[in-house]
Amino acid sequence: MYSTLISSEQLQALHADGAPLMVFDCTFDLMKPSAGAVQFTDVHITGAVYANLDTDLSAPHGQPGKDGAVLVSHDEGEPASGGRHPLPSREKFATWLSSVGFRNDMQAVVYDRNGANYCGRLWWMLKWMGHDAVAVLDGGLQAWQAAGGAVANGDEPAHFQSNFVPSAPRAALRVTSEVAAHLGQADQTLIDARAGARYRGEVEPLDPIAGHIPGALNRPFAENIGPDGKFKPAAQLRAEFETLLAGRDPSTVVHQCGSGVSAVPNLLAMEIAGLGPTALYAGSWSEWSNTPGLPTRQGAQP
Repeated sequence: MYSTLISSEQLQALHADGAPLMVFDCTFDLMKPSAGAVQFTDVHITGAVYANLDTDLSAPHGQPGKDGAVLVSHDEGEPASGGRHPLPSREKFATWLSSVGFRNDMQAVVYDRNGANYCGRLWWMLKWMGHDAVAVLDGGLQAWQAAGGAVANGDEPAHFQSNFVPSAPRAALRVTSEVAAHLGQADQTLIDARAGARYRGEVEPLDPIAGHIPGALNRPFAENIGPDGKFKPAAQLRAEFETLLAGRDPSTVVHQCGSGVSAVPNLLAMEIAGLGPTALYAGSWSEWSNTPGLPTRQGAQP
């Protein structure tokens, strides 16, 4: 079983062994949401299922964005978080997993071509559903192609309906009220995965207020990836996070970003480094900055 990372060679071996397996392509583009599906059609790992961040891995938006648009959810169950990419209810997500044929006995492998920015969302969500056998393809589609892995284009045949059954969560979710209640306390260490300029409040292309949650440390998610496009070695990741934490207890870490998506590479990196498990604030800055009365901060200091 693979539960953090899997290499292209290891995935090829699983295919060769005929292991129960489903591969998910999570390629996406925040600024052009239709682009991911187009890229999937152009080229993807043979047999992969496309997982769309907006429609498969998120509930409809329940909060106003910068353009004032509000989308109301009619999904089964209330969304599990707010923000720009609200988590769907566990029931709704289980229905989607069943609709694509994913079963409890399968190894899931998730990838994108975006430096693991989007596939981490599905990795985390499957853990949240109680499914431990899920791994991120290290290096994404680029590494798979470089290793000579089989690719295809166009649509893939539909899978038979399955009956995926959720179990006790293996991932910790934090909501806004919990984050606010522990703000400034030693039992919570926020790590913000957004780029430095957004963290400092110098630019804000998506949310109504610029800046960050008071006390949050900044580690842009791209810092987990080495020059080869793969996650840095575990020892290097551990050293970098220990420097960032500066003596804070790793078990107190709650990860966040703009909408709870790009925070996951930091969460995964801490698990690779042996510093996990840690929690995710899925609503992140987009929910925090839209909640009246919550404090914000600008500048380089936490």
